[in-house]
Amino acid sequence: MASRATVGSKTMIPPTGSRKSSTYPWLVFALTFALLLSDYMSRQVLNAVFPLLKSEWALSDSRLASLSSVVALTVGLLTLPLSLVADRWGRVRSLVLMAVLWSMATLLCAVATGFHQMLGARLLVGVGEAAYGSVGIALVLSVFAPRVHAALSGAFMAGGSFGSVVGVALGGLIAVHLSWRWAFAAMAVFGLVLVALFRAVVSERKLARHAVEQQQLAAGHPPVPNRFRAPISSLYTNPSVLCAYLGGGLQMFTAAVLLAWMPSYFNRYYDLPPDRAGAIAAIFVLLVGSGMVICGIITDRIGRADTSQKWTGAVVFCVISLVCLSAGFRLEPGTPSLVLIGCGAFFAAGSSGPTAAMVANLTHPSVRASAMGSLTLANSLLGLALGPFVVGILADHLGLLGALQLAPLVYLAAVAALVLGKRLHPAGERRLAALTESTPSTSSTNHQERT
Repeated sequence: MASRATVGSKTMIPPTGSRKSSTYPWLVFALTFALLLSDYMSRQVLNAVFPLLKSEWALSDSRLASLSSVVALTVGLLTLPLSLVADRWGRVRSLVLMAVLWSMATLLCAVATGFHQMLGARLLVGVGEAAYGSVGIALVLSVFAPRVHAALSGAFMAGGSFGSVVGVALGGLIAVHLSWRWAFAAMAVFGLVLVALFRAVVSERKLARHAVEQQQLAAGHPPVPNRFRAPISSLYTNPSVLCAYLGGGLQMFTAAVLLAWMPSYFNRYYDLPPDRAGAIAAIFVLLVGSGMVICGIITDRIGRADTSQKWTGAVVFCVISLVCLSAGFRLEPGTPSLVLIGCGAFFAAGSSGPTAAMVANLTHPSVRASAMGSLTLANSLLGLALGPFVVGILADHLGLLGALQLAPLVYLAAVAALVLGKRLHPAGERRLAALTESTPSTSSTNHQERT
């Protein structure tokens, strides 16, 4: 007999789905996370084979950079519209289509015969990957209780760095022992195998059986609908939020440069073959990802009493990275240089957590997903796409080392935006409070209409 939960004078019988094994949500997380790894492996494997492409096709550094930046640019432009489409068309079907597209596009990279074919294939990689992060985390959170959402979100976001590490290290190894074409092909096959497994296990119907709303009903706490929705314009009329977008995007500039150009840096200035250069660069990529997680934890601690202090944390992380990277790239190649560059890499994207927290804290919950999409757009356009491309252009004129020495200076603009954001934070909170005051009356009106 089904167990019963009593609420007031009513006895509620939990739906059948509530008795399902709790292992299925974790299986969904594992498969979705694995596809996220494939996403970033397909994106970052290019960086490991930069030296081979440059030699075989006689490409300039700016052309090499465009092959990397076109993915981030496409992701930034398409994240919001494709996320909206996925919510309407179905998240599972959308994720399957995305993964098939980026995997097939990666396979096209393997058979490309020149720069323009490779550029077109990389653009398709970006189309496939555009909304995977936002749709994937939404799917994962739908089958877990809210009490674990923060931990799951942090783990999911860290998957991007881990995928980058594997893509750079494994890609460089395969490229040296087989060829750079096999490096792309291996990433494509890995993605296609995973998406077949994902499609066999995950479906909208199975997800519905494990929906958190059903678990809430089973516990006797049915969710109360709230139809109030803040206008989309509120995402762009709060000056403090705009500063978070700008500061967040600019602080990703140098982090993106490190992700794209470290394999080439070790190849050119440490005379390492592509496989070893990729393996060493993967360590620095891992430092970037680890710093994002740990700096986020630090920020939560210092911002417990006063959330505006999270702005201070973001500023400090930028300054540390600016000093360490500027000094590290100016020293002669060796251990002291690597230690400073490693320290700078650890803090390079450390402000990502604080800026995301500020965006979440200063936007209405009804449009928070769109706010994160806007932050992703800023990160992509100002950082992930712009950083590698600008450094590629500078490298053609100054050499790669000269370009890397200048890249950290962008942190100065990021710091200015973050400092201004902190000063405008109280006004941003008042603006959000004024918007939120309309929620109770709107909900009350909706209740009266339903009655």
